[in-house]
Amino acid sequence: MAVQKPQSEGVNLDNFWMPFTANRQYKATPRLLAKAKGMYYEDVEGNSVLDATAGLWCCNAGHSRREISEAVSRQISELDYAPTFQMGHPLPFELAERLADMAPGDLNRVFFTNSGSESADTALKIALAYQRARGHSNRTMLIGRELGYHGTGFGGISVGGMVNNRKAFNGQLLPSVAHLPHTLDMQKNAFSKGLPENGIEKAEALEQLIALHGAENIAAVIVEPMSGSGGVVLPPVGYLKRLREITTKHDILLIFDEVITAFGRMGDAFAAQRWDVTPDMITTAKALTNGAIPMGAVLVSERIYDTCMNAPEDTIEFFHGYTYSGHPVAAAAALASLNIYRDEKLFEHAREMETEWQDAVHSLASHANVIDVRNTGIIAGIQLAPSEKGIGKRGYDVFTRSFYDGVLVRASGDIIAMSPPLILESKHIDQMVSTLERAIKNAL
Repeated sequence: MAVQKPQSEGVNLDNFWMPFTANRQYKATPRLLAKAKGMYYEDVEGNSVLDATAGLWCCNAGHSRREISEAVSRQISELDYAPTFQMGHPLPFELAERLADMAPGDLNRVFFTNSGSESADTALKIALAYQRARGHSNRTMLIGRELGYHGTGFGGISVGGMVNNRKAFNGQLLPSVAHLPHTLDMQKNAFSKGLPENGIEKAEALEQLIALHGAENIAAVIVEPMSGSGGVVLPPVGYLKRLREITTKHDILLIFDEVITAFGRMGDAFAAQRWDVTPDMITTAKALTNGAIPMGAVLVSERIYDTCMNAPEDTIEFFHGYTYSGHPVAAAAALASLNIYRDEKLFEHAREMETEWQDAVHSLASHANVIDVRNTGIIAGIQLAPSEKGIGKRGYDVFTRSFYDGVLVRASGDIIAMSPPLILESKHIDQMVSTLERAIKNAL
């Protein structure tokens, strides 16, 4: 393992307030990345670092793709920016058509955003607008789920179930929000390969919430098909279909937050297709542009769109949007990314690598302090027993050891998450798992 030392020579770290980071801890021993290509980063000292996280779940086609950089360069020289308020330009229309062709069911209307957080808040606002437009203005309640992550807007953290995201803003969160229980059950499902067999009954909690609050008051249910930031929390077999059945029965919208799972992570364009459940909306971001330019999108059913259009033609049907909705450079990056996914058959490649990936990550199950391994698609979560020094200490130690040994993983408390680019090969899997194995053996 390389020596752990600060990598800040020539860089002033003072002014940048870093997101979701223990700033003082990081700035005492910073880790700085300088370049990226394919499956690898390079740090400021020239060390190669295998990316086992696809950046932050977003670089599904690998890093520094020529096709994307050329598309961005062409676009920014031709049309750097154009408004989409009462105006337009061709690219977002083309991109929306491409996404509609990829989407399940009738999710063929697309509202563009700039991030997953904005996609989540946009979907919630669309749900409320739809209920009003069809004369159900009393349907204002929103239902999320424990351990869910829907970004950092006030809407997203209100329906989200990440405790640390919520507690500092508790007094300012949306009213009329309830939460389903999470689906993580290590007592019954530890070391499951693929989706856990036990737990479909957890979906019945939705019926209980509906009985308590009244279906006539509930606008939408929002869940991640697979909760990434919550620690790779998987849906039990049949669970998502049961949520769809219940929401359909009670005329409640179902929103899938696929900011992490969309664009091949599950071996399909969307997890909704992998698990054969069509929601009323899908939120996306991250891999939409392969992480190259910030962009998000909400895919909306024809029924919702048509209902919201039930207004005089000269009025704005939905008072919502962003300065950069459908940004031309972001749209160019997205179209180039979708071309790569299609031309290189990366979704199919993810399916082909899935069994090898599963077997490799589960080889870690026998090591001391590993209390669970869970996987689906090209994602894995390795849960470690907490150290005597405190919760999260062992996970952070494994994260830093892995980095200095040449592999970037993600630590969420004592859960190590891996979600490598979909261009991975067997040699990359071997390097990830062997490096993580050494880190686990030598950690606190």
